[in-house]
Amino acid sequence: MTSVVIPVKPFDLVIFGATGDLAMRKLLPALFRRHAVAQIPEDARIIGLSLSNHSNEKYRSLAREALVKHISEEELEGHLDSFIERIHYMPNDVTNPEGWTELVETLNEKPDRIRVYYLAVGPSLFGVIAHGLAAAGLSGGGARLVVEKPLGHDLKSAQQLNADIGEVFDEHCIYRIDHYLGKETVQNLMAMRFANALFEPIWNAQAIDHVQITAAESLGVGTRGGYYDHSGAMRDMVQNHLMQLLCLIAMEPPHDFNADAVRDEKLKVLRALRPLKGHTALRNTVRGQYLGTETAPSYTDEVKNPDSTTECYVAIKAEVENWRWAGVPFYLRTGKKLRSQATEIAIVFKKPPHSVFGELSTPVTPNVLSIRLQPDEGLQLELMTKDPGPGGFRLRSTPLDVTFAKDQAKGWRMPDAYERLLMDVVRGDQTLFMRGDEVEAAWSWIDPIMESWDDSGLKPETYDAGSEGPTAAVEMMARAGRRWRKI
Repeated sequence: MTSVVIPVKPFDLVIFGATGDLAMRKLLPALFRRHAVAQIPEDARIIGLSLSNHSNEKYRSLAREALVKHISEEELEGHLDSFIERIHYMPNDVTNPEGWTELVETLNEKPDRIRVYYLAVGPSLFGVIAHGLAAAGLSGGGARLVVEKPLGHDLKSAQQLNADIGEVFDEHCIYRIDHYLGKETVQNLMAMRFANALFEPIWNAQAIDHVQITAAESLGVGTRGGYYDHSGAMRDMVQNHLMQLLCLIAMEPPHDFNADAVRDEKLKVLRALRPLKGHTALRNTVRGQYLGTETAPSYTDEVKNPDSTTECYVAIKAEVENWRWAGVPFYLRTGKKLRSQATEIAIVFKKPPHSVFGELSTPVTPNVLSIRLQPDEGLQLELMTKDPGPGGFRLRSTPLDVTFAKDQAKGWRMPDAYERLLMDVVRGDQTLFMRGDEVEAAWSWIDPIMESWDDSGLKPETYDAGSEGPTAAVEMMARAGRRWRKI
Protein backbone atom coordinates (compact mmCIF):
# COMPACT_ATOMS: atom_id res chain seq x y z
CA MET A 1 0.00 0.00 0.00
CA THR A 2 1.29 3.46 -0.85
CA SER A 3 0.30 6.74 0.74
CA VAL A 4 -0.13 9.97 -1.18
CA VAL A 5 1.35 12.93 0.71
CA ILE A 6 -0.16 16.31 -0.12
CA PRO A 7 1.83 19.19 1.45
CA VAL A 8 -0.08 21.78 3.45
CA LYS A 9 0.39 25.54 3.41
CA PRO A 10 2.84 27.27 5.82
CA PHE A 11 1.47 27.55 9.35
CA ASP A 12 2.26 28.42 12.95
CA LEU A 13 0.96 25.84 15.43
CA VAL A 14 0.82 27.07 19.02
CA ILE A 15 0.48 24.36 21.67
CA PHE A 16 -0.85 25.54 25.03
CA GLY A 17 0.16 22.98 27.65
CA ALA A 18 3.27 22.07 25.68
CA THR A 19 4.97 20.25 28.57
CA GLY A 20 1.99 17.98 29.23
CA ASP A 21 1.50 14.32 28.40
CA LEU A 22 -0.74 14.93 25.38
CA ALA A 23 1.80 17.23 23.72
CA MET A 24 4.78 14.98 24.40
CA ARG A 25 3.15 11.62 23.73
CA LYS A 26 0.81 12.43 20.84
CA LEU A 27 1.14 15.88 19.27
CA LEU A 28 4.90 16.15 18.80
CA PRO A 29 5.27 12.57 17.47
CA ALA A 30 2.38 13.14 15.04
CA LEU A 31 3.91 16.39 13.80
CA PHE A 32 7.33 14.76 13.50
CA ARG A 33 5.96 12.02 11.26
CA ARG A 34 4.29 14.57 8.99
CA HIS A 35 7.60 16.46 8.91
CA ALA A 36 9.51 13.28 8.01
CA VAL A 37 7.40 12.73 4.87
CA ALA A 38 7.72 16.41 3.86
CA GLN A 39 4.04 17.21 4.32
CA ILE A 40 4.91 20.20 6.50
CA PRO A 41 6.56 23.18 4.74
CA GLU A 42 10.12 23.99 5.71
CA ASP A 43 9.24 27.32 7.34
CA ALA A 44 6.29 26.06 9.43
CA ARG A 45 6.78 26.66 13.16
CA ILE A 46 5.71 24.78 16.29
CA ILE A 47 5.47 27.08 19.29
CA GLY A 48 5.08 25.58 22.76
CA LEU A 49 3.67 27.46 25.74
CA SER A 50 3.23 26.44 29.37
CA LEU A 51 3.78 27.72 32.89
CA SER A 52 7.15 25.94 33.14
CA ASN A 53 10.02 28.43 33.10
CA HIS A 54 12.12 26.52 30.55
CA SER A 55 14.57 28.05 28.12
CA ASN A 56 14.09 27.34 24.43
CA GLU A 57 17.00 24.86 24.47
CA LYS A 58 15.69 23.08 27.56
CA TYR A 59 12.28 22.53 25.96
CA ARG A 60 13.89 21.31 22.75
CA SER A 61 15.85 18.81 24.83
CA LEU A 62 12.60 17.60 26.48
CA ALA A 63 10.94 17.31 23.08
CA ARG A 64 13.88 15.30 21.76
CA GLU A 65 13.63 12.90 24.72
CA ALA A 66 9.91 12.43 24.10
CA LEU A 67 10.41 11.68 20.42
CA VAL A 68 13.18 9.17 21.13
CA LYS A 69 10.85 7.47 23.63
CA HIS A 70 7.80 7.26 21.37
CA ILE A 71 9.28 6.84 17.88
CA SER A 72 11.62 4.16 16.58
CA GLU A 73 15.26 4.96 15.90
CA GLU A 74 14.77 3.99 12.26
CA GLU A 75 12.01 6.60 11.81
CA LEU A 76 13.99 9.31 13.58
CA GLU A 77 17.12 8.87 11.55
CA GLY A 78 17.86 11.82 9.30
CA HIS A 79 14.87 13.89 10.41
CA LEU A 80 15.13 14.53 14.15
CA ASP A 81 17.49 17.51 14.15
CA SER A 82 15.61 19.39 11.42
CA PHE A 83 12.31 18.84 13.24
CA ILE A 84 13.70 20.09 16.56
CA GLU A 85 14.76 23.28 14.79
CA ARG A 86 11.09 23.99 14.08
CA ILE A 87 10.24 24.08 17.79
CA HIS A 88 10.16 27.30 19.80
CA TYR A 89 9.21 27.62 23.44
CA MET A 90 8.12 30.47 25.69
CA PRO A 91 6.81 30.43 29.27
CA ASN A 92 3.29 31.85 29.46
CA ASP A 93 0.75 32.37 32.23
CA VAL A 94 -2.50 32.60 30.28
CA THR A 95 -4.26 34.18 33.25
CA ASN A 96 -1.88 37.16 33.17
CA PRO A 97 -2.93 39.77 30.54
CA GLU A 98 0.67 41.02 30.41
CA GLY A 99 2.12 37.60 29.61
CA TRP A 100 1.22 37.53 25.91
CA THR A 101 3.82 39.96 24.56
CA GLU A 102 6.41 37.44 23.37
CA LEU A 103 3.80 35.31 21.59
CA VAL A 104 2.36 38.39 19.86
CA GLU A 105 5.79 39.46 18.64
CA THR A 106 6.69 35.98 17.44
CA LEU A 107 3.46 35.41 15.51
CA ASN A 108 3.46 38.88 14.00
CA GLU A 109 6.82 38.13 12.38
CA LYS A 110 4.75 36.12 9.87
CA PRO A 111 1.30 37.71 9.95
CA ASP A 112 -0.15 36.21 6.78
CA ARG A 113 0.19 32.50 7.50
CA ILE A 114 -2.31 30.02 8.96
CA ARG A 115 -2.48 30.09 12.76
CA VAL A 116 -3.57 27.09 14.80
CA TYR A 117 -4.01 27.22 18.58
CA TYR A 118 -4.08 23.77 20.17
CA LEU A 119 -5.45 23.80 23.72
CA ALA A 120 -3.79 20.76 25.31
CA VAL A 121 -4.97 21.99 28.71
CA GLY A 122 -7.95 21.46 31.01
CA PRO A 123 -11.35 22.77 29.87
CA SER A 124 -11.39 25.38 32.66
CA LEU A 125 -8.76 27.28 30.65
CA PHE A 126 -10.50 27.10 27.25
CA GLY A 127 -12.44 30.33 27.71
CA VAL A 128 -9.52 32.06 29.45
CA ILE A 129 -7.17 31.31 26.53
CA ALA A 130 -9.73 32.22 23.87
CA HIS A 131 -10.34 35.61 25.45
CA GLY A 132 -6.62 36.08 26.07
CA LEU A 133 -5.96 35.53 22.36
CA ALA A 134 -8.67 38.05 21.52
CA ALA A 135 -7.27 40.67 23.90
CA ALA A 136 -3.81 40.16 22.39
CA GLY A 137 -5.18 40.64 18.87
CA LEU A 138 -4.40 37.05 17.86
CA SER A 139 -7.88 35.61 17.28
CA GLY A 140 -8.67 37.12 13.88
CA GLY A 141 -7.73 36.28 10.32
CA GLY A 142 -9.33 32.85 10.34
CA ALA A 143 -7.20 31.55 13.21
CA ARG A 144 -8.21 28.04 14.28
CA LEU A 145 -8.84 26.85 17.82
CA VAL A 146 -8.47 23.14 18.65
CA VAL A 147 -10.00 21.81 21.89
CA GLU A 148 -9.80 18.33 23.41
CA LYS A 149 -12.27 16.43 25.57
CA PRO A 150 -13.72 16.64 28.11
CA LEU A 151 -16.04 19.08 26.34
CA GLY A 152 -18.03 19.78 29.47
CA HIS A 153 -19.12 17.65 32.42
CA ASP A 154 -22.83 17.76 31.53
CA LEU A 155 -25.15 19.67 29.20
CA LYS A 156 -25.02 22.90 31.17
CA SER A 157 -21.22 23.03 31.34
CA ALA A 158 -20.94 22.08 27.65
CA GLN A 159 -23.25 24.92 26.72
CA GLN A 160 -21.18 27.31 28.84
CA LEU A 161 -17.94 26.09 27.24
CA ASN A 162 -19.39 26.54 23.75
CA ALA A 163 -20.55 30.03 24.69
CA ASP A 164 -17.16 31.00 26.15
CA ILE A 165 -15.10 30.06 23.09
CA GLY A 166 -17.91 31.07 20.74
CA GLU A 167 -17.67 34.67 21.93
CA VAL A 168 -14.23 34.82 20.34
CA PHE A 169 -14.11 32.23 17.54
CA ASP A 170 -16.75 31.52 14.92
CA GLU A 171 -17.98 27.94 14.71
CA HIS A 172 -16.12 27.32 11.45
CA CYS A 173 -12.86 28.14 13.28
CA ILE A 174 -13.42 25.76 16.23
CA TYR A 175 -12.11 22.19 15.95
CA ARG A 176 -13.42 19.86 18.68
CA ILE A 177 -11.14 16.88 18.34
CA ASP A 178 -12.10 13.24 18.89
CA HIS A 179 -9.13 11.10 17.91
CA TYR A 180 -11.39 8.11 17.18
CA LEU A 181 -12.66 9.95 14.10
CA GLY A 182 -9.11 10.22 12.78
CA LYS A 183 -8.53 6.46 12.84
CA GLU A 184 -8.05 4.93 9.41
CA THR A 185 -10.64 2.23 10.02
CA VAL A 186 -13.33 4.74 11.00
CA GLN A 187 -12.77 6.60 7.76
CA ASN A 188 -12.90 3.29 5.90
CA LEU A 189 -16.30 2.70 7.48
CA MET A 190 -17.58 5.76 5.62
CA ALA A 191 -15.84 4.66 2.44
CA MET A 192 -17.36 1.20 2.74
CA ARG A 193 -20.86 2.57 3.24
CA PHE A 194 -20.92 5.37 0.70
CA ALA A 195 -18.46 4.25 -2.02
CA ASN A 196 -19.95 0.79 -2.58
CA ALA A 197 -23.38 -0.27 -3.81
CA LEU A 198 -23.23 -3.55 -1.88
CA PHE A 199 -24.13 -2.48 1.65
CA GLU A 200 -26.54 0.46 1.49
CA PRO A 201 -29.60 -1.60 0.39
CA ILE A 202 -29.21 -3.87 3.46
CA TRP A 203 -28.07 -1.18 5.92
CA ASN A 204 -31.41 -1.08 7.74
CA ALA A 205 -33.84 -2.84 10.09
CA GLN A 206 -34.94 -5.31 7.43
CA ALA A 207 -31.53 -6.99 7.27
CA ILE A 208 -29.72 -6.05 10.51
CA ASP A 209 -30.56 -7.69 13.83
CA HIS A 210 -28.44 -5.50 16.08
CA VAL A 211 -25.17 -3.54 16.34
CA GLN A 212 -22.45 -3.90 18.99
CA ILE A 213 -19.87 -1.19 19.65
CA THR A 214 -17.13 -2.20 22.07
CA ALA A 215 -14.17 -0.27 23.47
CA ALA A 216 -12.45 -2.60 25.94
CA GLU A 217 -9.31 -1.79 27.89
CA SER A 218 -7.12 -4.31 29.69
CA LEU A 219 -5.54 -1.77 32.05
CA GLY A 220 -7.03 -0.08 35.10
CA VAL A 221 -7.24 3.64 35.81
CA GLY A 222 -3.63 3.71 37.03
CA THR A 223 -2.30 7.20 37.74
CA ARG A 224 -5.47 8.82 36.34
CA GLY A 225 -7.47 7.83 39.42
CA GLY A 226 -8.19 11.37 40.61
CA TYR A 227 -9.45 12.51 37.21
CA TYR A 228 -11.25 9.29 36.41
CA ASP A 229 -13.24 9.09 39.64
CA HIS A 230 -14.60 12.55 38.83
CA SER A 231 -15.37 11.61 35.23
CA GLY A 232 -16.17 7.93 34.83
CA ALA A 233 -16.59 5.76 31.75
CA MET A 234 -19.79 7.47 30.64
CA ARG A 235 -18.19 10.90 30.35
CA ASP A 236 -14.73 9.66 29.37
CA MET A 237 -15.74 7.23 26.62
CA VAL A 238 -19.47 6.95 25.87
CA GLN A 239 -20.43 10.61 25.48
CA ASN A 240 -17.80 11.19 22.81
CA HIS A 241 -16.04 8.17 21.29
CA LEU A 242 -18.80 5.56 21.32
CA MET A 243 -21.57 7.95 20.39
CA GLN A 244 -19.57 9.26 17.46
CA LEU A 245 -19.13 5.69 16.22
CA LEU A 246 -22.85 5.08 16.63
CA CYS A 247 -23.56 8.18 14.55
CA LEU A 248 -21.30 7.03 11.70
CA ILE A 249 -23.05 3.64 11.63
CA ALA A 250 -26.59 5.01 11.81
CA MET A 251 -26.40 8.26 9.81
CA GLU A 252 -28.09 8.75 6.47
CA PRO A 253 -25.85 9.30 3.42
CA PRO A 254 -24.89 13.00 3.35
CA HIS A 255 -25.60 14.93 0.15
CA ASP A 256 -21.87 15.72 -0.05
CA PHE A 257 -18.73 14.72 1.82
CA ASN A 258 -18.15 18.05 3.49
CA ALA A 259 -18.06 19.07 7.14
CA ASP A 260 -21.55 20.45 7.63
CA ALA A 261 -23.29 17.84 5.46
CA VAL A 262 -21.71 14.98 7.45
CA ARG A 263 -22.30 16.63 10.81
CA ASP A 264 -25.90 17.48 9.96
CA GLU A 265 -26.59 13.76 9.47
CA LYS A 266 -24.81 12.80 12.70
CA LEU A 267 -26.87 15.36 14.59
CA LYS A 268 -30.09 13.80 13.28
CA VAL A 269 -29.03 10.45 14.75
CA LEU A 270 -28.34 11.97 18.17
CA ARG A 271 -31.71 13.68 18.19
CA ALA A 272 -33.45 10.43 17.16
CA LEU A 273 -32.06 8.40 20.09
CA ARG A 274 -34.78 7.03 22.32
CA PRO A 275 -34.57 8.85 25.69
CA LEU A 276 -33.44 6.72 28.63
CA LYS A 277 -34.50 7.87 32.08
CA GLY A 278 -35.91 6.49 35.29
CA HIS A 279 -36.77 2.77 35.24
CA THR A 280 -36.13 2.61 31.47
CA ALA A 281 -32.56 3.83 32.01
CA LEU A 282 -31.91 1.32 34.80
CA ARG A 283 -33.26 -1.56 32.71
CA ASN A 284 -31.26 -0.69 29.60
CA THR A 285 -27.91 0.21 31.15
CA VAL A 286 -25.32 -1.49 33.32
CA ARG A 287 -22.45 0.16 35.16
CA GLY A 288 -19.63 -1.61 36.93
CA GLN A 289 -16.36 -1.49 38.85
CA TYR A 290 -13.57 -4.09 38.69
CA LEU A 291 -12.55 -6.05 41.75
CA GLY A 292 -9.02 -6.50 42.99
CA THR A 293 -6.86 -9.60 42.98
CA GLU A 294 -4.08 -10.81 45.24
CA THR A 295 -1.57 -8.85 43.17
CA ALA A 296 -3.62 -5.95 41.76
CA PRO A 297 -5.83 -3.29 43.36
CA SER A 298 -9.55 -2.87 42.77
CA TYR A 299 -11.05 0.22 41.18
CA THR A 300 -11.92 1.76 44.55
CA ASP A 301 -8.38 1.07 45.78
CA GLU A 302 -6.82 2.73 42.73
CA VAL A 303 -8.93 5.88 43.06
CA LYS A 304 -8.47 5.83 46.86
CA ASN A 305 -12.21 6.17 47.43
CA PRO A 306 -13.84 3.10 49.04
CA ASP A 307 -17.31 4.64 48.70
CA SER A 308 -16.96 5.57 45.02
CA THR A 309 -20.03 5.07 42.84
CA THR A 310 -18.21 6.10 39.66
CA GLU A 311 -18.45 3.57 36.86
CA CYS A 312 -15.39 2.23 35.04
CA TYR A 313 -17.62 -0.06 32.95
CA VAL A 314 -20.77 0.88 31.06
CA ALA A 315 -23.11 -1.13 28.83
CA ILE A 316 -26.10 0.51 27.16
CA LYS A 317 -28.92 -0.67 24.94
CA ALA A 318 -29.71 2.31 22.70
CA GLU A 319 -32.32 2.66 19.97
CA VAL A 320 -32.51 5.09 17.06
CA GLU A 321 -36.16 5.94 16.49
CA ASN A 322 -36.43 6.46 12.76
CA TRP A 323 -37.58 4.47 9.73
CA ARG A 324 -34.18 2.98 8.92
CA TRP A 325 -33.41 1.67 12.40
CA ALA A 326 -36.77 1.09 14.14
CA GLY A 327 -36.45 -2.03 16.30
CA VAL A 328 -32.67 -2.42 15.88
CA PRO A 329 -30.83 -2.12 19.22
CA PHE A 330 -27.36 -0.58 19.38
CA TYR A 331 -25.41 -2.13 22.24
CA LEU A 332 -22.56 0.03 23.53
CA ARG A 333 -20.00 -1.14 26.08
CA THR A 334 -16.72 0.10 27.41
CA GLY A 335 -14.70 -0.80 30.44
CA LYS A 336 -11.35 -1.08 32.13
CA LYS A 337 -9.51 -4.20 33.35
CA LEU A 338 -11.33 -6.38 30.84
CA ARG A 339 -10.01 -9.53 29.19
CA SER A 340 -8.13 -7.75 26.42
CA GLN A 341 -7.61 -4.44 24.66
CA ALA A 342 -10.02 -4.23 21.72
CA THR A 343 -12.19 -1.69 19.94
CA GLU A 344 -14.71 -3.06 17.48
CA ILE A 345 -17.96 -2.25 15.72
CA ALA A 346 -19.97 -5.38 14.83
CA ILE A 347 -22.97 -5.27 12.49
CA VAL A 348 -24.89 -8.49 13.18
CA PHE A 349 -27.27 -9.38 10.36
CA LYS A 350 -30.43 -11.43 10.71
CA LYS A 351 -30.40 -15.16 10.09
CA PRO A 352 -31.89 -16.44 6.83
CA PRO A 353 -35.65 -16.87 7.32
CA HIS A 354 -35.44 -20.58 6.44
CA SER A 355 -32.59 -23.09 6.23
CA VAL A 356 -32.86 -25.29 3.14
CA PHE A 357 -30.15 -27.64 4.41
CA GLY A 358 -32.12 -29.14 7.29
CA GLU A 359 -30.46 -31.99 9.20
CA LEU A 360 -27.66 -32.23 6.63
CA SER A 361 -26.02 -29.14 7.99
CA THR A 362 -24.66 -27.57 11.13
CA PRO A 363 -26.68 -24.56 12.35
CA VAL A 364 -26.54 -21.38 10.31
CA THR A 365 -25.01 -18.45 12.20
CA PRO A 366 -25.67 -14.80 11.35
CA ASN A 367 -23.40 -12.90 9.00
CA VAL A 368 -21.34 -10.33 10.89
CA LEU A 369 -19.49 -7.33 9.52
CA SER A 370 -16.85 -6.31 12.04
CA ILE A 371 -14.84 -3.11 11.87
CA ARG A 372 -11.76 -3.36 14.10
CA LEU A 373 -10.18 -0.15 15.33
CA GLN A 374 -7.63 -1.95 17.50
CA PRO A 375 -5.70 -4.19 17.46
CA ASP A 376 -5.07 -5.24 13.85
CA GLU A 377 -7.12 -2.49 12.25
CA GLY A 378 -9.31 -3.74 9.44
CA LEU A 379 -12.67 -5.02 8.21
CA GLN A 380 -13.98 -8.57 8.34
CA LEU A 381 -17.17 -10.06 6.90
CA GLU A 382 -18.19 -13.44 8.31
CA LEU A 383 -20.04 -15.58 5.73
CA MET A 384 -21.44 -19.11 5.87
CA THR A 385 -19.59 -21.49 3.51
CA LYS A 386 -19.40 -25.24 3.01
CA ASP A 387 -16.74 -27.07 4.97
CA PRO A 388 -14.51 -28.55 2.22
CA GLY A 389 -14.32 -32.30 1.69
CA PRO A 390 -16.65 -35.27 1.21
CA GLY A 391 -18.84 -36.90 3.81
CA GLY A 392 -21.76 -34.60 4.36
CA PHE A 393 -22.78 -31.02 3.91
CA ARG A 394 -21.34 -29.12 6.83
CA LEU A 395 -21.40 -25.34 7.05
CA ARG A 396 -18.89 -23.11 8.76
CA SER A 397 -18.42 -19.39 9.29
CA THR A 398 -15.60 -18.10 7.07
CA PRO A 399 -14.15 -14.59 7.28
CA LEU A 400 -13.45 -12.34 4.32
CA ASP A 401 -10.61 -10.35 5.85
CA VAL A 402 -9.26 -6.91 5.01
CA THR A 403 -6.58 -6.43 7.68
CA PHE A 404 -4.64 -3.23 7.17
CA ALA A 405 -1.86 -4.55 9.42
CA LYS A 406 -0.82 -6.91 6.61
CA ASP A 407 0.45 -3.89 4.71
CA GLN A 408 2.72 -2.98 7.60
CA ALA A 409 4.80 -6.07 6.87
CA LYS A 410 5.59 -4.47 3.52
CA GLY A 411 6.97 -1.35 5.18
CA TRP A 412 3.75 0.61 5.41
CA ARG A 413 2.87 2.17 8.77
CA MET A 414 -0.68 2.83 9.96
CA PRO A 415 -0.81 6.62 10.55
CA ASP A 416 -1.76 7.78 14.03
CA ALA A 417 -5.12 9.54 14.20
CA TYR A 418 -3.51 12.80 15.31
CA GLU A 419 -1.40 12.92 12.14
CA ARG A 420 -4.52 13.11 9.99
CA LEU A 421 -6.45 15.43 12.29
CA LEU A 422 -3.67 17.97 12.76
CA MET A 423 -3.20 18.29 9.01
CA ASP A 424 -6.99 18.60 8.57
CA VAL A 425 -6.95 21.58 10.93
CA VAL A 426 -4.27 23.26 8.84
CA ARG A 427 -6.27 22.52 5.67
CA GLY A 428 -9.41 23.96 7.27
CA ASP A 429 -11.35 20.68 6.92
CA GLN A 430 -13.79 20.12 9.81
CA THR A 431 -15.37 16.90 8.51
CA LEU A 432 -13.77 14.71 11.19
CA PHE A 433 -14.40 17.16 14.04
CA MET A 434 -17.46 17.65 16.24
CA ARG A 435 -19.72 20.66 15.96
CA GLY A 436 -21.03 22.44 19.04
CA ASP A 437 -24.63 21.30 18.60
CA GLU A 438 -23.45 17.68 18.29
CA VAL A 439 -21.73 17.89 21.67
CA GLU A 440 -24.80 19.39 23.29
CA ALA A 441 -27.14 16.83 21.72
CA ALA A 442 -24.97 13.99 23.07
CA TRP A 443 -25.07 15.46 26.57
CA SER A 444 -28.86 15.89 26.31
CA TRP A 445 -29.13 12.12 25.91
CA ILE A 446 -26.45 11.21 28.48
CA ASP A 447 -27.55 13.48 31.35
CA PRO A 448 -30.91 11.75 32.11
CA ILE A 449 -29.17 8.37 32.29
CA MET A 450 -26.67 9.60 34.85
CA GLU A 451 -29.40 11.37 36.81
CA SER A 452 -31.34 8.10 36.92
CA TRP A 453 -28.28 6.31 38.30
CA ASP A 454 -27.88 8.95 41.00
CA ASP A 455 -31.58 8.89 41.92
CA SER A 456 -31.64 5.09 42.21
CA GLY A 457 -29.07 5.03 45.01
CA LEU A 458 -27.71 1.77 43.55
CA LYS A 459 -24.01 1.04 43.45
CA PRO A 460 -22.23 -0.16 40.31
CA GLU A 461 -22.08 -3.92 39.71
CA THR A 462 -18.70 -5.51 40.41
CA TYR A 463 -16.77 -7.75 38.02
CA ASP A 464 -13.56 -9.73 38.08
CA ALA A 465 -10.50 -8.08 36.59
CA GLY A 466 -9.63 -9.83 33.34
CA SER A 467 -13.22 -10.89 32.67
CA GLU A 468 -15.69 -9.60 30.07
CA GLY A 469 -17.53 -7.39 32.56
CA PRO A 470 -20.49 -7.64 34.94
CA THR A 471 -22.95 -10.51 34.65
CA ALA A 472 -25.76 -7.94 34.53
CA ALA A 473 -24.50 -6.88 31.08
CA VAL A 474 -24.74 -10.49 29.89
CA GLU A 475 -28.27 -10.69 31.29
CA MET A 476 -29.28 -7.48 29.52
CA MET A 477 -28.38 -9.09 26.19
CA ALA A 478 -29.83 -12.48 27.13
CA ARG A 479 -33.29 -10.98 27.74
CA ALA A 480 -33.49 -10.40 23.99
CA GLY A 481 -31.91 -13.75 23.10
CA ARG A 482 -28.58 -12.19 22.14
CA ARG A 483 -25.03 -12.40 23.44
CA TRP A 484 -21.97 -10.16 23.44
CA ARG A 485 -19.15 -10.93 21.06
CA LYS A 486 -16.03 -12.17 22.80
CA ILE A 487 -13.52 -9.50 23.75
